[in-house]
Amino acid sequence: MALTVQNFIKLANYYNQTAMMMSAICVQKGGIALEHYVGRFFGADALEFVVEYGRRLVEYDKNLSPEIVNLVGRFEKQFQKVKDLTTPTQKPIHEMTLEEFEKIMNI
Repeated sequence: MALTVQNFIKLANYYNQTAMMMSAICVQKGGIALEHYVGRFFGADALEFVVEYGRRLVEYDKNLSPEIVNLVGRFEKQFQKVKDLTTPTQKPIHEMTLEEFEKIMNI
């Protein structure tokens, strides 16, 4: 994927749509907190991808508009809040038993 502002905007829009869908699902499932939603890890991964693409774009194109640079910065701030996303028990997934994982993922 070429480093372009258009591609960054498409990725940012995709992430925003994903976040809105995740919020709607949480409401539909009885108002569960987003941090307990099983798709939160995917959301964090998608946000990380958007942030990394934005960082590369800023490094690649020194003539970006300030609006795009600010947008990249806002996504980076948002990612800082979820980059250490852990399970509610604060136990990393790779250390869980199958039963613990199934409980966390609501299976």
